[in-house]
Amino acid sequence: MSTIETSLALLVVVAALAWLAQRIKIEYPILLVIGGLILGFIPGLPAIELRPDVVFLLFLPPLLYYEAYNSSLRDFRANLRPITLYAVFLVIVTIAAVAWAAHALVPGMSWGTAVVLGAIVGPTDETAAIAIASRLRVPRRLITLIKAESLFNDATSLVIYKVALGAVVAGTFSFAMGIGQLFLDAIGGALVGLVVGWLLTFIRRRIDDPLIQNTASLLSGYAAYIPADALHLSGVLSAIVAGIYLGRRGYSFTSAESRIQNQGMREIALFLVNGILFVLVGLQLHPILTGLAGGFSPSALLWLALAIVLVVVLVRIVWIFGSAYFPGLLPTSRDRKRWPPWQHVAILSWTGLRGGVSLAAALAVPLTIASGAPFPQRPLILFLTVAVILATLVGQGLTLPMLIRAFGLGSDGGEQREETLARLRATRAAYGRLQQLAKEPWADRADVEDLRRHLKAAYAHHQGRQQHSLTPQDENRAAALGRIRREMNDAQSREIIRLRDEGAINDAVMNKIQRELDLEDVRYRSP
Repeated sequence: MSTIETSLALLVVVAALAWLAQRIKIEYPILLVIGGLILGFIPGLPAIELRPDVVFLLFLPPLLYYEAYNSSLRDFRANLRPITLYAVFLVIVTIAAVAWAAHALVPGMSWGTAVVLGAIVGPTDETAAIAIASRLRVPRRLITLIKAESLFNDATSLVIYKVALGAVVAGTFSFAMGIGQLFLDAIGGALVGLVVGWLLTFIRRRIDDPLIQNTASLLSGYAAYIPADALHLSGVLSAIVAGIYLGRRGYSFTSAESRIQNQGMREIALFLVNGILFVLVGLQLHPILTGLAGGFSPSALLWLALAIVLVVVLVRIVWIFGSAYFPGLLPTSRDRKRWPPWQHVAILSWTGLRGGVSLAAALAVPLTIASGAPFPQRPLILFLTVAVILATLVGQGLTLPMLIRAFGLGSDGGEQREETLARLRATRAAYGRLQQLAKEPWADRADVEDLRRHLKAAYAHHQGRQQHSLTPQDENRAAALGRIRREMNDAQSREIIRLRDEGAINDAVMNKIQRELDLEDVRYRSP
């Protein structure tokens, strides 16, 4: 089977398994990993091999860029302390603990190789955890912490990974040089990301066509990653910084049509990239075990995998509980008053799921070092990485919903309050502009009055939501109104399709009206 045929087959597998996951109500990354695991052991299927030097380039830039693009700087600033503790210090502690365990347990594993393994399994993956938390409506602060940690611990872990990988390949390592290289990679990569973000903003302000705009958006992660990587700086940080920069400025130079188109394109691109990576996680286990045949007994591999998994999981639990309740050696009474609910801390400690980024980093480990010898214990690194992903993504991912329900966590209503405030202010701004436009000679009085009544009604509705929490009756009424509007849209849609089929209108007219109806339908279906 050719590479193109294999890639198309993978996409079909991703779509089929994601559909099945929706039917049986589990998050799709979990089922994709399980499905890939099963497929990997089916005799006769071709092995999928990826060149290490292209893995990062293919998968990481869009994942990191769009994750940063959709991030909230305000929420990050409000939670700077825990984010720093989790995304920087927890990652460093995890890398150190995994490296120590691997160096102690694996005969002949050098410190450099052990640090590479630690850096690979250091970053968490937000995809499944956020999907579960959002579906079960946990407090927004938890979702913010999970997102921010996943974004910035990627940067921390992969910068350390690059330095350790370079040391193993070159065969030399100096602690002082390593620390200096870390700072150079991080600062240089961030500066490249800022420059690329500024240039892309300058260029995209001058693009009017939505298709070209969104093509540029799709390539922005690569535009930030490639030059930084070519300069031997952190392409990871470059893509993240460029994503944050453009995410803050995107609305100032994109049209409504471009943003609607971009959202759909972005979701599809991320789904496919994540989906392929999650299937690859499962597919890699069989060839990895074949490559390890003779080097380790099955029982030795099992104990090694269990030890590394326990280190990864337990270090996170201890660190998160410790940083939440014991910021100092002897917490004061003031510290105790600010302690978060233990249920929140427990859930956060259980969301350390590993996924696509870890696999991409493992697959990107080169086959050989500078001397031409094989990279030391590369098959074992791949095996242990897959073991950690399987244990956390499948094991913790499947039990996370049960924990959330058992602890009785629910939404804190913060997002709804902010949405109501935003709608109130936006409606007030629209009413003020309408008052100005009403004085224009071209503005029809009847139209202005009709719009004025509509805005007053909308303002009263949003004000009522702000002053009073919605009762179940209010929710039922809103749901009924949404259903009425959707039924009306469906009737209009059926009618324009009938007119098209009869030849009364052409397809262009039908598509134009149907697009308007679809936009309204999406609005009414949103929660």
